[in-house]
Amino acid sequence: MRILRWIGLAVVLVLLALAALPFAVNPNRFRPMLEERLSAALARPVKVGDLKLSLLSGGVTAEDLSIADDARYNRAPFLHAQSVTLGVDVWPLVFSHQLRVTQLTLEQPQIDLIQSPAGDWNFSSLGAKSKTAPAAPSAQPSAEAMDLSVKLVRIENGRLTFSQQVSNVKSRVLENVAVEVQNFTATSAFPFELTARLAGGGDFHIKGNAGPIDYSDVAQTPAKVNMRLSGFDLASAGVENSTGLAGLVSINGAVASNGKILSVSGRLKAEKLKLARNGSPAAEPVEFDVSIEHDMHKRAGILRRGEIHIGSAPASLTGAYAAKGESLDVNMVFAGPEMAVPQLTGMLPAFGVTLPAGSSFQGGTANAKLSLAGPLESLVIDGSLGFNNTRLAGFDLGAKMSAVEKLAGIKTGPETEIQTFAATLHMAPEGSTVQDIQFIAPALGQLNGAGAVSPAQALDFKMHAILHTGGAALAMIGAKSGEGIPFAIQGTAANPTFHADVKGMVASRVHSIFGKK
Repeated sequence: MRILRWIGLAVVLVLLALAALPFAVNPNRFRPMLEERLSAALARPVKVGDLKLSLLSGGVTAEDLSIADDARYNRAPFLHAQSVTLGVDVWPLVFSHQLRVTQLTLEQPQIDLIQSPAGDWNFSSLGAKSKTAPAAPSAQPSAEAMDLSVKLVRIENGRLTFSQQVSNVKSRVLENVAVEVQNFTATSAFPFELTARLAGGGDFHIKGNAGPIDYSDVAQTPAKVNMRLSGFDLASAGVENSTGLAGLVSINGAVASNGKILSVSGRLKAEKLKLARNGSPAAEPVEFDVSIEHDMHKRAGILRRGEIHIGSAPASLTGAYAAKGESLDVNMVFAGPEMAVPQLTGMLPAFGVTLPAGSSFQGGTANAKLSLAGPLESLVIDGSLGFNNTRLAGFDLGAKMSAVEKLAGIKTGPETEIQTFAATLHMAPEGSTVQDIQFIAPALGQLNGAGAVSPAQALDFKMHAILHTGGAALAMIGAKSGEGIPFAIQGTAANPTFHADVKGMVASRVHSIFGKK
């Protein structure tokens, strides 16, 4: 029993000694040294708040932490954290007065990432002076060396803001940021993981390796990660401000950087996509398999592989892009040789293209070869578009051409069969033109012509119809079977109107009679 008493007494004395140690060891004596070492390592002034020691948790807590920004970008701190917890080796701290940091946790940090017009970042100069060993700290105690060794770095409930130094573009914000870096070392690769919530909607997750740190430009540090973005709302994020872009976007892919070129490969999926200011959400989701090489300094890149899947309708988009000020210029080619017409037309609303009210395409294939050039907010599209063996259900072209029908004596039904449609397009913010229209409908004949569509979808087309039958009315004006009947298409894309051009027919007939010598 006496032995047990001595053991119990010893335990009590040890506990009392441990309880008294925080009063015997003042962690604030290490604060000047800690600030100096961190400032030297980051090449930025670092301020650490009041330090408190907790032996039970084996950590030192600071009320706040701030890291100054590059003065060329911002006078406010680059990073400010509400509190910082340093995981330390307790026994070296107590008996040798050495502060060995094994874990660093930043709670609720605000980090502002700013990019200059030249493409440089405000964090690029972090650690720029640390390529040479820092001088011995002048702060006391000089004999008490500090062994700074961080095995685990965590960020909890952080906020990252991405902005342009001189720009009216809305800042991008990541909220609820959680980061974990293991076995950090500046001289070799280290694993890390980041999860965040995008302001306005969407979850972001990356996991992989980064390093070694490039102290000439931290932004050029090599990395290789897997990335996942889900439910990103373009409209809520403000992406559509100048371009009209909107929709819900998800991305799953791999990203690799050698410090200069960023390589991205993976699949992008967009739902309820809108690509024009006067557009409306597309009925069909779009999936996009991509391979991109992006020059981080030039802020330009090449879309080497872009396979578009609209349902089962395959197409490709390839070309180059470059950031110019607040805009993004593109020079790309869209090619779709054998696309399913019904699925393709589900994308037309996204471009602001409207079909006649109550109508829809059924069956058939389409082919397109289009060039896309210029800034996204004022994109110009040129090329050719064609349809084969399709049907425009819910639209009676013959009935709409009632004035022409009376002249030609043709009869049609509630649907318009289309054997062939081909045209060349020019689409621009100020309106669109359609040239070289070749339209063959078995029930009618061949329609040719050209015209324009205004941004408000107003139509102005001059057409000729070469009908299968002349009709009694043709004979009354002296026209022959197979001769072209001029007519105009006006109204709107949703409600087109057709008008016979009798004067044009007479002029054409007079020319055919008297114009020949």
